[in-house]
Amino acid sequence: FGNTASATRTVIVVDTTAPDLTVPADETVECDSIPQVGSASATDNCDSEVSVVYDGEERTDGDCEDSYTLTRTWTATDNCGNATTLSQTITVIDTTAPELTIPADETVECDSVPSVGDASATDNCDGDVDIKYDGEVRTDGDCENSYTLTRTWTATDNCGNETK
Repeated sequence: FGNTASATRTVIVVDTTAPDLTVPADETVECDSIPQVGSASATDNCDSEVSVVYDGEERTDGDCEDSYTLTRTWTATDNCGNATTLSQTITVIDTTAPELTIPADETVECDSVPSVGDASATDNCDGDVDIKYDGEVRTDGDCENSYTLTRTWTATDNCGNETK
């Protein structure tokens, strides 16, 4: 009479799946166009509020001072400690030559030939562009005191880009 049977079912719930993390896409940019740190997002099969932390940026030098790689890293962690870490790689390049400003062309009398003068240069990355006076070439005109002097300068930035 009263024969009864009972059974117990134990369901063990675990969370062993790490979050899916999305970080900004890799980019290649000029040295004066480095983007601000972007934002990452994450989803998880169990945790609706995944923690996403920006871990920082590491610089790896390249061939020249204004050519390098930035690796920006984020980590997403769910409430059970499962974590995913991903990085964005920003390749920084300098392919832009300096802008060179030299003394203006002029026509003068033979007894008023100006001194060489000074040149200046600006660059999108290099704040101290190397400027070199390359010299002058004389091209004779119709008589001994009529000629053209062609003076040349070269501006070179940290990555070897140059303007003449």
